[in-house]
Amino acid sequence: MSIFRPSKQLFGNNIEPACTYCQYGNPASDEQMILCSKKGVVSPYYSCNKFLYCPTKRIPKRMPKLPDFSPEEFKL
Repeated sequence: MSIFRPSKQLFGNNIEPACTYCQYGNPASDEQMILCSKKGVVSPYYSCNKFLYCPTKRIPKRMPKLPDFSPEEFKL
């Protein structure tokens, strides 16, 4: 099985390994633990030597809400 690994990964090249977005990890029913096919039940922030990044499991952070501006603030 060949895995395509681009030179620049999504979300940057310096991704902290975590089972939450590993190819082998799946969320458990209580959503506070991860079911790893290699290590069993683990913490979401645990990582092992078998970590393989899966960009489709990563949930992006929400954009911060912009403050409300009034038209008077833009008058010269």
